[in-house]
Amino acid sequence: MLRILSIIWLLFLTIGFRPAYAQLAQSLRLEIPSDPNEAEAFDVTPLDERGVLMTIRTGSFIDNTPVKLTFRKYDVNLKLLWQTEFKQDVKYKQVATYDSDRYVYHLFREYDTDEYQFVRLHLDDGVIETFDGSLIDQLDVQQFKVMGSQAFVSGYHHGRPVVMSFSFFDHTVKVLPGMYVNRMEISSLEIDEDRQEVHVLVHSLRRHCQFSIRTYNYDSKLLRTLDFDGASNSLISGKLVPVNQQESLLVGNYSTDCTPYSQGIYVTRIHHGDTGTEPVSAIQYIEFSQLQNFFNYLKPQRQQKLLAKAQKKKDEGKDYKFRYRLLVHDLKPTADGLTLVAEVYYPQYRGNTLAYGGYLRGNDRYEGFRYTHAFICGFDKQGKLLWDNCFPIKELLSTDLTEMVQVSQQKDRFVLAYPSDGEIITEVIQGNKILKETEKFKLQTNTENEKVTFSAQDNLMAWYGQHFLACGFQKIAPSRTAQRDVPQREVFYINKLTYSEDNPTRDAGKSTTRKNGGSGR
Repeated sequence: MLRILSIIWLLFLTIGFRPAYAQLAQSLRLEIPSDPNEAEAFDVTPLDERGVLMTIRTGSFIDNTPVKLTFRKYDVNLKLLWQTEFKQDVKYKQVATYDSDRYVYHLFREYDTDEYQFVRLHLDDGVIETFDGSLIDQLDVQQFKVMGSQAFVSGYHHGRPVVMSFSFFDHTVKVLPGMYVNRMEISSLEIDEDRQEVHVLVHSLRRHCQFSIRTYNYDSKLLRTLDFDGASNSLISGKLVPVNQQESLLVGNYSTDCTPYSQGIYVTRIHHGDTGTEPVSAIQYIEFSQLQNFFNYLKPQRQQKLLAKAQKKKDEGKDYKFRYRLLVHDLKPTADGLTLVAEVYYPQYRGNTLAYGGYLRGNDRYEGFRYTHAFICGFDKQGKLLWDNCFPIKELLSTDLTEMVQVSQQKDRFVLAYPSDGEIITEVIQGNKILKETEKFKLQTNTENEKVTFSAQDNLMAWYGQHFLACGFQKIAPSRTAQRDVPQREVFYINKLTYSEDNPTRDAGKSTTRKNGGSGR
């Protein structure tokens, strides 16, 4: 009897303490044939549980071929729901897009004039509306957002910042006051749907690098200006997220010497008043060396050496100058507060290794943006830092500065992922803990008898729940030797990927782990 009980107890231990199986799996794939001899451009917009929108652009003004936009909406199973087409007038070129819950907007401008066209696509049924208007000529458009029936366009005119509103209802244009100033840059244009307000975050390029938030109502009237003139450090950028009807949190990165190189991140609470803004709460500065895991992308020896240098400077009463460039994502509200994600990068030039520190030699050729790592921080609603973590990025170079790391939150866990040469690199964290270290997943074709011979413009997007969307261009050939004479085909692909604890995967890549450090530079 005792022997039987022992066997039962051992079986209970085996079942009860079996580690959960968790990995990325490819659940669905959609392929669109691509013609390398045609001018084609593909764009994918995830719509959460409502599906995904694909925009296919064909034709070119340069080649004098008609430009056409084909919109296709698919459900979460990548089944086509509707398709519609829009023939773009040859006199227009596209300058910006904006996505909302109900619509996708495209902004077009006539060449060398002040004539603009706004195109609104209804996501429910594919109905297209157009709105024409005159803004100003020689405008370098930077950001474009929509609130209600008002479009807000920011940019630069003769080097000075400008923000304008355009009414879809009567086509009237207003210039937001107080913006046309020399040596000032727009850090962010943010829409507050609940309060029906527009926040323009700006910083000055003058000696003291003033940072301010200018808030306008729906009718483009200036409500209040919040200046951070008394800040002890130079605020480089900022993102706003409301935490209740009276308060928002402002989070961003800062420097100590009025340069674009970040020393750390900051957070402060902003109290909104009816006629103005009450005094800002004290700004909390968090230097990179204060984050528990920020430097974990480095090898342990180099990490210790860097932190030792920083501590030595502090012991001498001086600041150690970090020289990091940050791409800060939009803040993600959570039940506890918010999550901040930022990617660290530097411009890479062929023939030199000094761009990371900001110094260049004379004849070096620019190659693109080299990403080193991403870091993620959790804050409560009072702006208190709860945890931080690090996600190393290896061998990732992009010609455009775009958000490469995508984050999927699953309860109190986060799945971090980015694309690289036809593979998806993942890591799973829980607060400052790493639950599953770096893994590689190779994107698959529709059949096992095919192989990917070339992959380009790989992109990854967090979709809904535990699902991601991977897309890009691939060349595909038969894998069997008997079919070597069959020509390769080129496709634009969309793969639905799922990260689940009980989801098996086909041909997942081998895991590459890090123990308190990655490769580093």
